[in-house]
Amino acid sequence: MSANNTAPAGQSGKDSGSSGAGGGKVAHLFGAKKKSGTRSAALGSAQLHMLAGALCAGAVGVLLFAAAGAGVTAGFLVTAGLAIALVGSGVAVLAKLSKAAAAAQKSLEEQTAKHATESQRNQSAILRLLDDMGALADGDLTVKSKVTEDITGAIADSVNYTVGELRSLVTRVNDASAEVLQKTTGAEALSVTVLEAAQRQADQIKLASTQVMGVADSVKDVSSKATDSARVAGRSLEAAEAGGAAVENSIKGMNEIRENIQETSKRIKRLGESSQEIGEIVELISDITEQTNVLALNAAIQAAAAGEAGRGFAVVAEEVQRLAERSGEATKQIGNLVKTIQRDTQDAVAAMERSTVGVVEGAKLADAAGDSLRQIRQVSNDLARIIEDIFGKTKEQAVVADEVANTMQSILGITDENTRGTMQMTESVTQLASLASELKQSVSGFKL
Repeated sequence: MSANNTAPAGQSGKDSGSSGAGGGKVAHLFGAKKKSGTRSAALGSAQLHMLAGALCAGAVGVLLFAAAGAGVTAGFLVTAGLAIALVGSGVAVLAKLSKAAAAAQKSLEEQTAKHATESQRNQSAILRLLDDMGALADGDLTVKSKVTEDITGAIADSVNYTVGELRSLVTRVNDASAEVLQKTTGAEALSVTVLEAAQRQADQIKLASTQVMGVADSVKDVSSKATDSARVAGRSLEAAEAGGAAVENSIKGMNEIRENIQETSKRIKRLGESSQEIGEIVELISDITEQTNVLALNAAIQAAAAGEAGRGFAVVAEEVQRLAERSGEATKQIGNLVKTIQRDTQDAVAAMERSTVGVVEGAKLADAAGDSLRQIRQVSNDLARIIEDIFGKTKEQAVVADEVANTMQSILGITDENTRGTMQMTESVTQLASLASELKQSVSGFKL
């Protein structure tokens, strides 16, 4: 009994395992249907009833087969009753499973319909988002995706935010590139103007440098000539000083001649006065003749020393000498010639007076010449001093001119560097303008 009871129990467990396996298959079929959405449910309630009937028939057949082979006994009947009871229990379980399967099938159908609707809605949202992405890919930044509660809602919101930021960025880039293009265009024109001005400035500086170098050479030439002028002024000063000394000597000689003429005039006057007494002093004529010869010789020497101013006096001296000679030769004829001597004496006195006047005038002229020479000497001194100053200034100017020429050369070098830098800046501005134009062209395809 225990074995028989155990066997159906095992069979029942096997059936239960089969039922569990069947339930697993049902669950697998449900899952398959959930995945594909096109396959039908694995088992229906009618199929479950048919399965339960088949199990009962199978159990009865087994019992009858066993009874036919072994004979009918009480134990067998008990076992058969238990088997039938178990089959009935299985049928009840299968009925419950059938109801549960029907409920599960209904729920599955509802979920499948819900999932189909949700899938269609998601597919529509994805297609709509893809359409927006297509327009966005074409450069249309005015696209604004519709934000819903679908699966693409968060994506659409992010896309809208990103497109907004991109639109702002492209707008700023467009505005900035336009402004940069405008500025660089103006800067390019300005740089060209600056380059032309720099080139003109370089040409002017080169010309100025050449002129400054010419001025430096001229200053050096002036300095050299100032040196020569200083030497000439020095010689002129020496000549003026020598002339002044000569004039002073001439004035001194004139004064001496004047004094001698005056003295001679007095003596001639005395001679005239004494001519009346010639007859009484014939004995003294020899002595007077000798003295007259000496005086005539001295007068000739002084007249020769006086030069042009003493020419008249030289004539007188010669006349006196002739008179003395005649006096010596014609002492005996003195008496007869007294009147002539007196007349000649008067003429000599007049000539002496005229000579004295001439000597006085010559002395005045010599004084004037002395004053002029003193002025010339003063002017020569001033001129020499001025020329020395000019020489010093021209030397300084020559040094400054050399420095200015060197500075102009340095400025010329700097100007050349600035010109090259300006050319490079012009090229850079041109490249920048080209890049700005390319940048503006690159963002011009976006629709804002």
